[in-house]
Amino acid sequence: MTSAPVTPADVRAAIDAPLTWLGSPAHARWLEEHTDSLLAFASGSAIDAGFGYLDDDGELTDTDPAGQAELWITCRMIHSFSLGVLLGRPGYKVLVDHGLGSLQQVFADDENGGWFSKVTPEGPSAAIKEAYAHAFVLLATSSALLAGGHGAAELLAEAKAVHVERFWNDDEGMAVESWDAGWTECEDYRGVNANMHTVEAYLAVADATGEVVWRERALRVLRRVLGYAEEYSWRIPEHFSTSWEPLPDYNTDDRAHPFRPYGATVGHWFEWARLALHARAAEIAAGAADDDVEWLLSAASSLFEAGVREGWAVDGADGFVYTVDFEGQPVVRERMHWVVTEALGAAAALWRVTGDQEYASWYEAWWDYAQLYLIDDSGSWVHELSVDNEPADTVWPGKPDIYHAIQASLIPRLPLWPTLASAVKAGLLDTPR
Repeated sequence: MTSAPVTPADVRAAIDAPLTWLGSPAHARWLEEHTDSLLAFASGSAIDAGFGYLDDDGELTDTDPAGQAELWITCRMIHSFSLGVLLGRPGYKVLVDHGLGSLQQVFADDENGGWFSKVTPEGPSAAIKEAYAHAFVLLATSSALLAGGHGAAELLAEAKAVHVERFWNDDEGMAVESWDAGWTECEDYRGVNANMHTVEAYLAVADATGEVVWRERALRVLRRVLGYAEEYSWRIPEHFSTSWEPLPDYNTDDRAHPFRPYGATVGHWFEWARLALHARAAEIAAGAADDDVEWLLSAASSLFEAGVREGWAVDGADGFVYTVDFEGQPVVRERMHWVVTEALGAAAALWRVTGDQEYASWYEAWWDYAQLYLIDDSGSWVHELSVDNEPADTVWPGKPDIYHAIQASLIPRLPLWPTLASAVKAGLLDTPR
């Protein structure tokens, strides 16, 4: 069967159409090369206890105590290397299995269940049990399951049980923040950062396993957090009391905190927007009518618009400020690489849903910015820039992981459902929208 010949009218229409990298085979090849450069950069991160903290050159940094690994970094690397395996790249399966082994043998609390937040080869160096890190255990093990990781099925089953028993509060439709090692004392704080990654993990688990309940839980979190966002003019409050009352003055004396900064975090607006669109696509795939999920698209559009309006180039130079106050004024003005990656993902997702050229234009502008200021000669991303777009380390010294960047290189090439690892496993790279 032969394809229809290309006519002069077809050529003229293509030339006259607005430039759009999204959906372009040539741009997809560039993204694929970038994916490979990120995987190669991170390939030397394995240490005895899991995966270590990389410096700007991709070398392991000195840690104190020696050989310390963090659960969230190790799990993000397992997820990233699982994507490498699913993409058919040799050499990454051994790294997936190494990471899974560290979850089984080093991070696991054999006495009380769950996983410690920080460990050395000799044992835990931080015994706290965090929802944020446990969400990444779910993400990592669901991706590793699809990649054929050794022991992934058992680890995923355990991670699901721990999350339901210890972190998920079914009455509230949200996850609690953290516990002590013995699960006897729950932290007197609630946060939406941990819940955001819980949504990401729940959607991934739903796709990897076919268990619909995880998507239903993710939707409950989305409905509540997007409701808070609308109440606060789409500046998502991050910090809450145990009764889920917003705490707008939280950490006013530690405004650049890496996980709990004061104010509203612009990058999270884009991240929530993209997650809302993944959930919307999953609901439509399951038979929901467009009208039933319109609220997810509406919220995603509003969050994106707020992020551009209050985050991008608002202080005299290109780049996204890190945080703003609840009047929309910049607070921490350093530029974090992950904010750009999430803006790229949200732009690609909204373009895929709407076809609106504005999203494609922002997508191209932000890749230009990343190429100019963030992607260095190693092919990886500088993690933080100053207000003048020079490398900085106020919040994030070094390059702890490739999770945000590798997802930014894949989201534009994939449908919104299923989520990343499942979509790659299903052979959906570069499929027409």
